[in-house]
Amino acid sequence: MSKKVIVLGECRDGALRNVTFEAIAAGKTIAEGGEVIAVLIGEGVADYAGELIHYGADKVLTAEDPLLKNYTSDGFVQAFMPILEKEEPDAIIAGHTSVGKDFTPKVAARLGTGLISDAIDVSVTGGNVVFTRPIYSGKAFERIVSDDDTIFATIRPNNIAPLAKDESRTGQVESVPVKVTDIRTIIRDVVKKTSEGVDLSEAKIIVAGGRGVKSEDGFKPLKELADVLGGAVGASRGACDADYCDYSLQIGQTGKVVTPDLYIACGISGAIQHLAGMSNSKIIVAINKDPEADIFKVADYGIVGDLFEIVPLLTEEFKKLIVST
Repeated sequence: MSKKVIVLGECRDGALRNVTFEAIAAGKTIAEGGEVIAVLIGEGVADYAGELIHYGADKVLTAEDPLLKNYTSDGFVQAFMPILEKEEPDAIIAGHTSVGKDFTPKVAARLGTGLISDAIDVSVTGGNVVFTRPIYSGKAFERIVSDDDTIFATIRPNNIAPLAKDESRTGQVESVPVKVTDIRTIIRDVVKKTSEGVDLSEAKIIVAGGRGVKSEDGFKPLKELADVLGGAVGASRGACDADYCDYSLQIGQTGKVVTPDLYIACGISGAIQHLAGMSNSKIIVAINKDPEADIFKVADYGIVGDLFEIVPLLTEEFKKLIVST
């Protein structure tokens, strides 16, 4: 049975986040031939509408206002709710990002519906939409079927493949009126603590350091390797607690949950809290002096040795490979 699905798009640093395209792909699966409507909220977001259509959206609705330039839950909810009331979708999909995790529970509460969070797969079986999500810090997985009138879910980045970009696709782009009034939070300035580069939560390759990097300078060879591979740098909580890096790089149960294609763990022992944030990575490479380190239990490939010797060697070898190709 075909459905109408609304997908909340998300922009960051002047570009659409990859998870938006992944959410559209999930929406297409749920719609079963029905309509997928992408919604963009912000200022100047209409410029991205065409790209959403190229990635599978049938229609794009843009809600723009200077007060929506920076995300606030008050402003975005006020802009989003009238769209839901008008469109009456069968399902709503958003990315499981910092914005999605803050925004979607508020919308679900207003709709009086449940919310399936952090889904890593979606399928339709016997007419039911089935979501798969990790539980118990990634040790097990559960499959959920929503019995609410409106299916509402967030998807984890890097798990659902986006559709192939088709620049020949066309669709309707419509600007919807916005009335934003009661905003209790005003964003005066945004100070970024992370360096420019690949977004950690959406990176396909991550090079992460633990207490074994020994200092802030110890992250330099990791950053060099990440730059060569076009990846991002992450860290364990131990490295953050030791002031080797900022907490914005923390991966784990109390940090970011990531699922890259390649995760290189350098000097990370493998505490359960860290494993909860990265154990679902497709390929895990561990570098550690201790052959008994727990990180080797989840690693696909393990290297026992000094990371300060091994990481520079890897960097040089990857440089040669990249030049030769």
